[in-house]
Amino acid sequence: MTTSLVSYAHCATQSDSLGGTPVRFQDAILWQVYPLGFCGAPIREAATPAPRLRRLLNWLDHAVELGTSGLLLGPVFASSTHGYDSLDQFAVDPRLGTEQDLADLVEACHDRGLVVVLDGVFNHVGRDHPRFRQALLDGPDGPDADLFAVDWAAEGGPHAAVFEGHDALVALNHSSAAAREYVRSVMEYWLERGIDGWRLDAAYTVDPTFWAAVLPAVRERHPDAWFVGEVIHGDYADFVRRSGVDTVTQYELWSSVGNAIASRNFFELDWTLQRHNAFLADFVPATFIGNHDVTRIASTVGEDRAVLALAVLMTVGGIPTVYAGDEFGYTGVKEEREGGDDAVRPEFPDTPGDVAPWGASVLQAHRQLIALRRRYRWLVTATTTAEELTNTRYRYRVRAAGGSDELLVELDIGDRPSGRILAGDRVEWSTAG
Repeated sequence: MTTSLVSYAHCATQSDSLGGTPVRFQDAILWQVYPLGFCGAPIREAATPAPRLRRLLNWLDHAVELGTSGLLLGPVFASSTHGYDSLDQFAVDPRLGTEQDLADLVEACHDRGLVVVLDGVFNHVGRDHPRFRQALLDGPDGPDADLFAVDWAAEGGPHAAVFEGHDALVALNHSSAAAREYVRSVMEYWLERGIDGWRLDAAYTVDPTFWAAVLPAVRERHPDAWFVGEVIHGDYADFVRRSGVDTVTQYELWSSVGNAIASRNFFELDWTLQRHNAFLADFVPATFIGNHDVTRIASTVGEDRAVLALAVLMTVGGIPTVYAGDEFGYTGVKEEREGGDDAVRPEFPDTPGDVAPWGASVLQAHRQLIALRRRYRWLVTATTTAEELTNTRYRYRVRAAGGSDELLVELDIGDRPSGRILAGDRVEWSTAG
């Protein structure tokens, strides 16, 4: 195989899709990995270049056996520390390996029918990015002066805008043609080498008109690519319409599932699911109950209740993602300090067989509930209606959009948490096994 990523022939394009979602993503279930942590790469210490990314090859069969259909891969590009302080988005981080290592991973995913989505950090770059450092040397008339958001006339010298107060993360100038061309070129570079889509990190910090200016040119060459914007709050549907992304991250649902189960308040979840129904009229949300930026669901609600959160994720409309480790009941609390993400971004063993056995019941629940979702493919756009609602008991009916298919979900978070899913009189899943 050559050093470029393999091309991947797809039989379907965006022309046959739900709300613009490419066909191969319409009923996707993604497995998310934060590769620097997963593969044991040092984050804040000097590291010897090594093909650590290849460790993931040992885990792809696990992703398939889990029932997922795609790999959502966190930052893999050259950076200073945690991956979001980019130094070169056209090169694989030496701590993870080479472009050939990424090529082999993408090929192995495609051989197993897994799509691959990369993390695009397009709001900012690391302060040590060579082009930023050169821009400061060249000044306001230099070739890259417009690429970055720099106040060249600031008192005391040029002042660069940064991401949410993080001095090491220098913002791009999203009003410039230079930034549009830079982001377009990075997107197309890796799409041409076989990846299938992009997660747009911190998309909420960028005016939607920027994405609307960049994405059409990318879609023209890659019409079946998928774009999910990280949006934490605000008007989700409006962002989708104005930006042209396929979907956004459904943080409202993530927050509500954890809060409702932890505080024994299903009224909060029901209110959120009503809003979720409305979103589904405009786009198919990217749903999750865990990711690399938040406290693990098992730490939020407890292991015995975490499977009930998973039952919600797998029975409401959306394109769900499972964060690696949640399927084993991993715990971890995010803290607001340097290194505060480490607990939710741990190193994984070389193979799934090396994982400690005490999460076996959680793993089994994941396999069962993901299998249920794959069996009922209409769940991707299904809406919910409450039939019984108290603080600790919630029964809701899930109905196919424009069809007669339905499921009944019953959840109880009282003293003995339990849940079951019924299709007619048949029990499809229950915590009793």
